[in-house]
Amino acid sequence: MSAQHRHVVVAKAAEIPPGGSKIVEVEGRSIGVFNLDGEYFAVRNACPHAGGPLCAGVRSGFVRSEGPGHYEYLRRGEFLRCPWHQWEFDIRTGQSWFDPQKTRVRRYDARLVAGAELLAEEERLAAAGLQKGPYSAETYPVRATEEYVIIEL
Repeated sequence: MSAQHRHVVVAKAAEIPPGGSKIVEVEGRSIGVFNLDGEYFAVRNACPHAGGPLCAGVRSGFVRSEGPGHYEYLRRGEFLRCPWHQWEFDIRTGQSWFDPQKTRVRRYDARLVAGAELLAEEERLAAAGLQKGPYSAETYPVRATEEYVIIEL
């Protein structure tokens, strides 16, 4: 995680299986989180055209043809189609295929992390310039044994 970005836990890994998705609310933003064959991606749940609920739209792929009777279906389930006006966006990049130079949907970096990594904040705080104070409270060991999906804001 870079110093200027902050990560937010949005789900346990088991909540978004391969091919699955989940819409979450983070600081007033609706965000769709997708698992594409074990890789996680997140996009804003608002179509840039008219604000439609993009992540509630149909997921599809691309059909490529080199001639009649010959076709290939590519990247099945990796494109979102807005339910209001059918604009399409690549889940991996947020890129529009309607007007790729000007139109895109906000995407967020998403990844899977082990629970133990989420609890290892001390090094990050020190790297950010914070120093421990002279007092400490009674603490208890905590373990996080599952994996979690995080997005970076």
